Amino acid sequence: MNARPLRKSPSVPTLRLALLLTLTAALMVNCGAAFADSSSFSFGVIAHAFRGNADETTLRNAITETDADNLAFVVANGIKASSEPCSDQLYNQRKSLLNSAKNGLIVSLSASDWAACRTAADHSAAIERLNRVRDLFFSDEFSFGDSKIPLIRQSTSPKFHSYVENARWEIGNVVFATINLPATNNHYMAEGGRNSEFEDRQIANREWLQRVFLNASQKKSDAVVLFCDGDPLATQRHRVFDFNVKRDGFAEIRQRISAHASQFEGKVLIIHGPHEAQPPSSTAIIWQRNLGDLEISGSWLKVNFDPANPKLFDLGRPSEQAALSRR
Repeated sequence: MNARPLRKSPSVPTLRLALLLTLTAALMVNCGAAFADSSSFSFGVIAHAFRGNADETTLRNAITETDADNLAFVVANGIKASSEPCSDQLYNQRKSLLNSAKNGLIVSLSASDWAACRTAADHSAAIERLNRVRDLFFSDEFSFGDSKIPLIRQSTSPKFHSYVENARWEIGNVVFATINLPATNNHYMAEGGRNSEFEDRQIANREWLQRVFLNASQKKSDAVVLFCDGDPLATQRHRVFDFNVKRDGFAEIRQRISAHASQFEGKVLIIHGPHEAQPPSSTAIIWQRNLGDLEISGSWLKVNFDPANPKLFDLGRPSEQAALSRR
């Protein structure tokens, strides 16, 4: 009768190797979970604080409140009220306020920052003041605030070197961008002659959208988020046979955004100011297929991004938004 061969006990080095592999696998799982958690983030959007009045307290309070939250960045719509002077002194005052932020803070220009500016003789000073705002607020490749967010500006393209206000940045797998679309019918002027500023900016904005969506498509980004002053998705309302109505200044850009969204595999979210002086009755993201529309007013909103959420974006916990709506 043959004796059954004895099993050899694993050597100490073998046990150590097995233990090391087990620990490594567990570490990789834990790191993967941590990475998944880190892909979720929140950002803040400060509404046009000067839409109803010239008191900068609303903007100052919004910056303080966003500083106290755990946000990836903050975007502020507008730096001044239409009734305030378009002076270098005021611009520099607001620039200092924006720089006092703890979070990275990006400015999205509003109509009252430049398009509504007038000279002492009551002529339009829009183009001259827009160029001055560009010099003062967009002179480098970073955001305002202590946490500097690196930005890619449209001005990196020699043909569009003056359009420094159009900026792009990325957090996680989302592409964010500002685009200069003033709420005053996109600054389309009904007077005779060529609308040089409007027409030139139309060309620049077409190219900018092309670059933003091309970059997002190449990187297979989950979403593109655009920040602007006016609502490019709203069609102009007028009575039938009213031939005195202005041209819809947002018609072309609306078509471009819709075309890009239809070809983009991820979500597209447009965040803009309200249509009228009165705030909207409710704040929510309105989706049509993959194109979302978010109108903001009041103080500020916190927007959460979560890749596990089928819609990717929500406006935070109900308790947070209820607190914001009471301010």
